Formats: sequence, structure tokens, C-alpha cells
Amino acid sequence: MSNKPYRLAVSNQKGGVGKSTVALNIAGALGERGQNVLLVDLDPQGYLTSGVGLDDEYTTPSPNLNDALKAPGEHAVDDLVVAHEEFDVLPANIDMFSLEQELVSGMRGRERLSMLLEDVTGYDFLVVDCPPSLGLLTDNALLACENVLIPAEAEDTSIRAVELLFKQIDSLEDNFGASIQEEALVVSNVDYPLDGEQQGMLEWFDDTFSDRIPVFEIRSRAVIKRAFNAGHSIFGHDEECDQADELLRIADYFIEEQS
Repeated sequence: MSNKPYRLAVSNQKGGVGKSTVALNIAGALGERGQNVLLVDLDPQGYLTSGVGLDDEYTTPSPNLNDALKAPGEHAVDDLVVAHEEFDVLPANIDMFSLEQELVSGMRGRERLSMLLEDVTGYDFLVVDCPPSLGLLTDNALLACENVLIPAEAEDTSIRAVELLFKQIDSLEDNFGASIQEEALVVSNVDYPLDGEQQGMLEWFDDTFSDRIPVFEIRSRAVIKRAFNAGHSIFGHDEECDQADELLRIADYFIEEQS
């Protein structure tokens, strides 16, 4: 295990693309491959926190992730982490809804997560689920991780969403001297037989990205949703899923990237 974990932001400002589900199941796949993972929920809505069965943590009083991002030098990540049977979790908190307003006026408002995670060790991977927006919290994740996995759906609106994300990354690189790498794209909720829009979008993803980054495909399966509702990835659930191999392939790719 390296001293510093590989940090991966899961980001797309378009809602409804399966972002939290992808983050959860990639964390689960990495855990299945024997990796020690910290899953971070940076979305004030707390959907991922709920998806790992930690609804009570979402409303816990101080100290919590909101406090830590407001004053990262005063909090240790280890004190905020909650154990899960598949990985550790740094849960979101309902108080984070007002956090971006405070970050706007604070010093280093886009670098709080970097500061908080600076001394985190003991993990192979940190997987950060971003909010469905291009606000300061997403900027925090992109700057802290500098590795991005992009979830998307096979529909025309994904083109504009991905283009906007790339522009945001370019802006952060220019303004902060960062080097943020788009590492992979995951097309989620693919429903066979394909209709014309899905077929066209899968071809667009392949034509646009396959020479630069791998494009993975997760098909729509009810068991993925049932596992999420039960507080697990598909690897911690009691039903088999035929998408496990593709998720393990994604995990293997990032394990190779880490080494």
C-alpha cells in the first residue's frame, strides 16, 4: 500500500446519471479486489450516505463533514469516518446545504477538501462522490483528487454536460496550476435493446473518448437499485448481478493506474 491513497472524484453536474450508484459500486468493486477504500460523500443531498445505510449520520450534530470543511485544520478525518462492511465512509451532513455560501467568502474556499485529506493515510483509494453541480464543492473534489471518473447516460443531454465539466477542469487548471486528469467514462443505466438515441450516444462516447480514456458500460439492472436501497454495493448484496464483471474491470483499471 502506498502512503498516499489514489484519489478519484466521481463527477458530472447533470443529475440523474447514476453518479452516486457508480461511486458506491466502484468502491465496492475495489473492496472486492482487496483494496482499502474510503468513500466520501461530498453531496449535501446525502444520497450516497443514504445508499450505504447511514441515514442517521446525515443528521448527526457536530463534529461532521460540514464542520471539517469549514475548518479543516481543526478536524481529523479519522474522527469522522464511519465503518461499513465493504469500506469506510465519510458521510455527508444536512448542514452542508449552506456550506458553499460560506466557502465563497472564505480563504482557500476551493481547497478545503485538499487540506482536510492532506494527511489521510491507510487507504489505497479515496472515492469522492461530487454534487450534481459545478459549484465550489465540486471544485474542491476536482482539486483534491486530480483524477476524475465521469458517469454519464446514453442520452443527448450528456454531450453538453461533459463539455461543461471539461471547461470547468480547464479553468481550475489555469487558475490553480493543477493537473486534473479525466481517467475514465462510465455510461450507466444502458437499457437493451438499444433505441436510436442510446445507440447514437454510445457511438459518440466511443468516437470521442476511446482514443483518450476507457469507456465502460453498466447496463440497467433492478438488482443494482435493490442493493443500493439495502445499503450495499452489488458486491455486498445477497443477489448476483451480471454487471459485476464490468465493475471489476473498472476496479482493475484503477488499481493498475495506482501502481
